[in-house]
Amino acid sequence: MTKLIALITAGSFAATTLIAAEHGEGLRNVQNEKKEMKMACSIPLGDLNLTPEQMKKMNTVMAEHMKTGCTQASEAKYMEESKAIMTPEQYTKFKEKYDRAPQMKM
Repeated sequence: MTKLIALITAGSFAATTLIAAEHGEGLRNVQNEKKEMKMACSIPLGDLNLTPEQMKKMNTVMAEHMKTGCTQASEAKYMEESKAIMTPEQYTKFKEKYDRAPQMKM
């Protein structure tokens, strides 16, 4: 009987270790699959000569973006909303900064 309990305990331990290893590998794969993308929300707005009203709107858009999190969809929405707020010249400057920004893992 003691040998049976020891065998069951050892088997349970081995099975738990294998399951944990599989899940750990899965988590590692998910982390490695994170996409590299640029973060429009990290572009400084200080030298774009935004009016106080534009800056207020951009802060509102940024707050909403931060609430939803940085995903490709939220980044695209942020860029579209920024384009609607800024003048064409301001947006061109903003887009140039965005294009030069390094990609980050998301």
